Amino acid sequence: MSHVLIVEDEAHLARGLRFNLEAEGHSVEVVGDGESALQRLLGLTGENGGRARNHREEVDAVVLDVMLPGKDGFAVAAELRAAKNFVPVLMLTARGRPEDVLKGFAAGADDYLPKPFELPILLARLQGLLRRREWSRVRPVSEALSELRNQGE
Repeated sequence: MSHVLIVEDEAHLARGLRFNLEAEGHSVEVVGDGESALQRLLGLTGENGGRARNHREEVDAVVLDVMLPGKDGFAVAAELRAAKNFVPVLMLTARGRPEDVLKGFAAGADDYLPKPFELPILLARLQGLLRRREWSRVRPVSEALSELRNQGE
C-alpha cells in the first residue's frame, strides 16, 4: 500500500480525492497549503528551519495543487528538488496553459494534470508514478544481486 500526500486548499476536492484514493487502497494525508507540505515532506519545524525526526509514514507520492495560499505549488516542487527530495509529484491544477505546464515541469513536477480532470486518468497517472518509484527502489538491489551472481561464475 502506498502513502499519498494531497496538497489542496479546496476542501471539497481534497475530500473527494482522499475518498477515491483510499478506495483504491492508498493511505492518504491532506494538507491545505504549501508550507505545511514542505514541513511534512522535509521534516522542517520551528522558525530556524531545522530538521526534525519525522516518525510518520513515508510519503510515496504527492498530488500538488499549484494555486495554494502562501507558497504555490511551483515553489513547493522547486524547494523539494533543491532539498534533494525526489518523491514523485503530480501537479493537479486549473492552470493548464502550456507555459504553466512547462513551469511545473521545470520546478520539478513528474506529471501535470489540468483541472477539470477525469478520475481514471488521475488514478492511472498516479499509479505510473508509484510504479516508477518502486522500480527505482528495487533496481539498485537487483543490479547488485546480478553483479554478485556474475562474480561467482
